[in-house]
Order: sequence, then C-alpha cells, then structure tokens
Amino acid sequence: MSIQWFPGHMNAARKKAEESMEKVDMVIEVLDGRIPQASSNPMIERLRLFRQRPCLKILNKADLADPAATSAWIKHYNQQKDVNAVALSCKKPSDVAKIPQLCIKLVPNRGTALKPLRIMIMGIPNVGKSTLMNALLKKRVAKVGDEPAVTKTQQRLYLGNNIVLIDTPGMMWPKIEHPSDGLMLAASHAIGSNALIEEEVATFLAEMLLARYPALVSARYGFPTEGIDGVAVIEGIAKRRAYRLKGGEPDLEKAAHTLLQDYRSGALGRVSLETPQSRVELLASYQPPPSLSLGEAQDDPDITDEM
Repeated sequence: MSIQWFPGHMNAARKKAEESMEKVDMVIEVLDGRIPQASSNPMIERLRLFRQRPCLKILNKADLADPAATSAWIKHYNQQKDVNAVALSCKKPSDVAKIPQLCIKLVPNRGTALKPLRIMIMGIPNVGKSTLMNALLKKRVAKVGDEPAVTKTQQRLYLGNNIVLIDTPGMMWPKIEHPSDGLMLAASHAIGSNALIEEEVATFLAEMLLARYPALVSARYGFPTEGIDGVAVIEGIAKRRAYRLKGGEPDLEKAAHTLLQDYRSGALGRVSLETPQSRVELLASYQPPPSLSLGEAQDDPDITDEM
C-alpha cells in the first residue's frame, strides 16, 4: 500500500515558508519521537540548508517512544552540522521551558533588543507544533486538534526575551518515496484518514510490533504472539474484545482502529517504529542492485540467454 497525502493548502504553505526562511535566524523542526526520520519533511531540510539556517530538532512525544531508540536518534542528529536535538513532551511545561535557551545557544549573536532571535517552527501535521506554540507562550494561540492539518496559515508571535516565533502550517511533501514511511506516518496519525485504509495500516503496524515489541502486544491483548502475523493480531484483538458484526463475524475494522488508538495514545507502552540502524537498512533495501557491465553479463549464462 502506497500512501500519498498533499492537500492543496500545503503547496501554498510551502511557498510562504520559502519566502519567510530568508528572514529567520533558525528553524525548530518538530518531529514525532517514535518515527523521527519518517516524520522529517525533506522539503524543510532543503529549505533550511539552502539558507544555511541552524536547526533545533525536537523529538516530541518522547514519553511515548522507546527510550533506547530515542537516545540513538539524539546521538545521530547531534553529529550533524548546525543541528541540536532534544527529546521531550510538548505537553510538559518543564520540558518546553528549556527550548528558548537551546535556541539562543544555536544562534548566540541574536536574542537582543536590537537583534531579536527569529525562529520558524516547522513540521509535518499533527506532530505537536500547535501544542508547542501554546506551551511556549503560555496561552492558547494555535488551534489544537486530533486530526492532521488543523493549522492552515502562518502566524508571527512574540515570545519575550527578544524572541519572535513564526508558526507554519503542518506540511507534508508531494511524494512519499518509501511506502513504509507512508504507513508509519499513517499509523502515527500524521495523515488524514481519508487517504488511508485503517485495516491495512493496522496490519502493517502489527507486523512491526511483532518484530520489535511482541511482549507488549501479548501484555495488552492477552494472547501469545509466537508464529502469528499481523492479520492474526487484528483477528486476535477482535476475538479478545468480542468485537462482532451482525451475523457473528469478527469486526476487524473496529479491532484495527483499537490497535492504532492504543499505539497512538501510548496504551501499548513505549514504542518506536524506527531507529538510525533500521533506517540505514530500510534505505539499503530500496537501492537497486548494481548493474552488470557487458563483460560480466556475457559471463552469466542466464543473462546472456535473455540478451
């Protein structure tokens, strides 16, 4: 299943972000701590690198993510030039209070009355940008919703301490290159429900959980996971929760929704769907095999027969 989601307002948001990037000093990119790289918009990276703007990467929802995976991601990002990374929950005021100082460390020549620090806050939909804005300003200035793409326009706000915040709408990119990224984004509720089939997304999620966190699945739903696949997990949830359709058939749609909600809310436990190492393996799996030279092809009887 290949998931693509790029509503029309996001193209306008991208163009506005391009214009504004020239006038800011740094970028805060809010990521989903459970899928940091899958939730990193490549358009944001290209824009900030073109303007040579440093970046504070916030791995939000860290309280829902696997601590070991999060630690590996922080180390990975902190090795990059002009990047600092921090894991936190935007719902915790004590975590959010650390952010202004981290920003000033990245751009020490700004943050005065004559030269205020201008920060653009960016990220994909439903990753927590609006929650971050409201927590930073200690008042409700950005609309928060459970569905992706609630914020649709850019706004400029003043934090105090000579810091200006430019909030941008959540932006996806026109084509999600790797199908598994689309599925991880969909599972994590970054993609509108009209662009996906929940049962397919939940089956993908179940397969990942069986590979990485089988004990959490067993603990949550009360059945053993040895020798089963993702479809069997959905069927098992329907059976254990007595989800039935008229006629007695298992309600797999309701079971799929339950699994997705349990993952999104943290009811399953602290789960990360990718690590820096798994990302390397993913990208390697999408690389085409090296093409053979004509000489090598002639030495291979199977290929020369086809030629």
